[in-house]
Amino acid sequence: MVNQVGVKTIYGDPISTNGKTIVPVAKFRYGFGVGSGRKAQDNEEGFGGGGGFIGKPVGVIEITNEQTRFLPISSNWPIAAAVAIGVCLGLLIAPKRVHVSVDKRRGLAEPLTPDEPHGK
Repeated sequence: MVNQVGVKTIYGDPISTNGKTIVPVAKFRYGFGVGSGRKAQDNEEGFGGGGGFIGKPVGVIEITNEQTRFLPISSNWPIAAAVAIGVCLGLLIAPKRVHVSVDKRRGLAEPLTPDEPHGK
């Protein structure tokens, strides 16, 4: 598998049209693992291994007579998901923190009830 990863796998074949050459660019990751074990009482042995390989397009290199530039392929989905999760967690945690802060300032041993006024 590792022998199949090369420059053409990562960059792809260039595409030329209308005075521009486009070279696709991808990011690849791989990992491997092995292990073995033995049961002393049964005198049995085991051995295993595995690997994984993943590729993701990251952009293109655009080559013209005037310039060469890298154009990234970007997705805003991970950023939007992180913001949404942060807002949801903030809305869940903030009311509890307000009650605790008010309780500490007032010196109360019990939390305030939702209908009790906070401005005493």
